[in-house]
Amino acid sequence: MLITITIRDLLFPVSFLLLLPCEAGANISYPLRFAATLGICYGRVANNLPPTSEVINILKTNGISNVRIFDPDPFTLQSFSGTGINIMIGVPNEVLPSLASGPPASALQWLQTDIFAHIVPSQIRYIAVGNEVLFKDSLYSPYLVPAIVNLYQALKMLNLDGTIKLSSPQAASVLSVSYPPSLGAFDPSLRSVLRPLLSFLHETKSPFMVNVYPYFSYTSSRSNQVTLDYALFRSNDMVQDGQLMYGNLFEASLDAVVHAMEKEGFAEVEVVVSETGWPKGGGEAASVENALAYNENVVRRVVGNVGTPRRPGVGIEIYLFDMFDENRKEGDECERHFGIFGLDGVKAYDLRFNSEN
Repeated sequence: MLITITIRDLLFPVSFLLLLPCEAGANISYPLRFAATLGICYGRVANNLPPTSEVINILKTNGISNVRIFDPDPFTLQSFSGTGINIMIGVPNEVLPSLASGPPASALQWLQTDIFAHIVPSQIRYIAVGNEVLFKDSLYSPYLVPAIVNLYQALKMLNLDGTIKLSSPQAASVLSVSYPPSLGAFDPSLRSVLRPLLSFLHETKSPFMVNVYPYFSYTSSRSNQVTLDYALFRSNDMVQDGQLMYGNLFEASLDAVVHAMEKEGFAEVEVVVSETGWPKGGGEAASVENALAYNENVVRRVVGNVGTPRRPGVGIEIYLFDMFDENRKEGDECERHFGIFGLDGVKAYDLRFNSEN
């Protein structure tokens, strides 16, 4: 029997909203599936970037086969089509109301016009619906899950729901408590959106996406609660949390998200790190040396299939930020200096993306 409910005057199937989630810590109903995967974010808030053809050549030369693109720019998608590079395509926050308010047929038309007209579906790994909506664009939060549902129904019409996964990257600030990791909990004021989102992810076996930046945790920390060594994976002191030990902020941050999901009853939902990185200039502790130290350790954890103390040996899919510096980004100066590659395609520092480069 198909059950429907009305949310903000939008009718859509919501069997996933009616699931009885497992209790925190209970045995999960299916295994954590994702292999460790490394990708990179291709941000384009700049006026001096190399041609897309050169970008693709840089990616292939460095063995990078997974890329996050933040909006469905037609020329960019056309350039990537046929390259064999897997893409996470972003849906801009401002598009959410139109995708949410219409029927699935409208979402289908948007997919066909804005995405599938420019790139073959087999290259699309994820459609990332919005970016940090609950943190920086809360005006759009009521539209987030309805937009995802309509896009999912549209993908089902095309028999692509099994190969293209939908999610929505969130800022780590969706947690009201993150330390120690075992006390990780979502902000109660966001539960009205996060609970339906987690239900959808559970039902469709899709990952929870989170942008993780130990750099900003370090620079905003009061009373030296977060040390630079702990943020850069080089601390000699372990932080004990129950029976688990943490030697770096990255893994502690991820496990705080895992614990928060467990508390909501969704212990089996995967986590994908949709952004992480360290600036090489423009701020406190922002340097080439520190950017290399941070990103190198992140890559090692992917290549080694390390997982986290809460999920040991469970591969994590991670997207490094950013491919190039973005000279038109707003915010603090450091926001414009995350680029791993120079505009000439040469690495800003000797980061190896796998054992061969």
